[in-house]
Amino acid sequence: MKSMLKSKLSFLFLLVLLLNNSFTFGQMALAETAKVSILTCQEGNELYSIFGHTAIRIKDEANALDVVYNYGTFDFKTENFYLKFIKGDLRYFVSAYSFNEFYYEYTIENRSIYEQNLNLTTTQKQQLFNTLNKSLESDEKYYTYKFIDRNCTNMVVDKVNQTLGQQCIVKTTEKNKSYREILFPYLENHFYENLGINIIFGKKTDEEGEKLFLPNQFMESLKVAEFNGKLLSEQPKSILKAEPTPPEKSLWNNFSTFCLALGLLVFTRKSWVYLVYFTLIGMLGVFLSLVGFYSLHEEVAWNYNVLLFNPLLLVLLYFYYTKNFNWVKNIALLNLFLLIVYSIFLANKPNFIMFLPMIISSVMMLLHFVKPGKPTLLASVK
Repeated sequence: MKSMLKSKLSFLFLLVLLLNNSFTFGQMALAETAKVSILTCQEGNELYSIFGHTAIRIKDEANALDVVYNYGTFDFKTENFYLKFIKGDLRYFVSAYSFNEFYYEYTIENRSIYEQNLNLTTTQKQQLFNTLNKSLESDEKYYTYKFIDRNCTNMVVDKVNQTLGQQCIVKTTEKNKSYREILFPYLENHFYENLGINIIFGKKTDEEGEKLFLPNQFMESLKVAEFNGKLLSEQPKSILKAEPTPPEKSLWNNFSTFCLALGLLVFTRKSWVYLVYFTLIGMLGVFLSLVGFYSLHEEVAWNYNVLLFNPLLLVLLYFYYTKNFNWVKNIALLNLFLLIVYSIFLANKPNFIMFLPMIISSVMMLLHFVKPGKPTLLASVK
């Protein structure tokens, strides 16, 4: 009963603070016994939660305060939400709410939470607390989200390093791996999500993953981070353990169904099937080309996947329908050559096997167009 009453008082006190944070938060002094910790939430099943989450907790029992600061908040009601997300100027913001509410949310989602208490002085705790509250009360509340460079994890890293006055927290895990290689294990049981991400991500994600941008990376790097010769944090402890569930294995969301679908397309040997296939991947190539110029996300720029999803396939279709079969053959040969270049370039990348069925399927379909004279298998659709 005492614990329940204390929890209710803490929540009511926090509610008052949030309703009047411009005054109370700005002048509130933390007790010496206050604790600052990093919360690392494990992956969820939904795409938005598949890489985990990071938040900061400040607990001050003397002031009945237990609040979580979350830099991963966004508003679906934002005007032109999807266009802004694609362009890369969607505004995320920091929010603050009670730890009990935070804990309940992850209990419902059955996701584990690990906590690492930071070994900060009272002055540093107060400075970080003031910095976080300033973010809530000013234009600093909003920031432009970037998948690698600016997200819920590295925003927290920056705030802690800023408080310490030096770059104490740096990436120490997954050395000599590209960003693409780092992301792959998170998408192991989500084949089509993984396929989509690897289609839209370009050259930047093949660079060495030097930046600390994922929650689990942060947790592992924080274990060994030092400040003035001492460990910056305690070892992580589990404060919420997810109930064990068997790994979800979808009957359709896997590599086998992908290969089967492409195989059926190839062996139908139907003109309209091939034409629809080339139309779809050609249009996707146009999208990848345009989004590289339109978007501010560096991850989607210089996307070499346009060699597979090639806009030139739309040109091939134009010559096919105008019955200019010499140019059909020339464009088909050019696409075959570009697929060879693409395969060589992709051979040492983690997504090579994933894209190999599409490469083979495209080659087999294009070979029908390089035969002398009018392609006999692909008579015009009537």
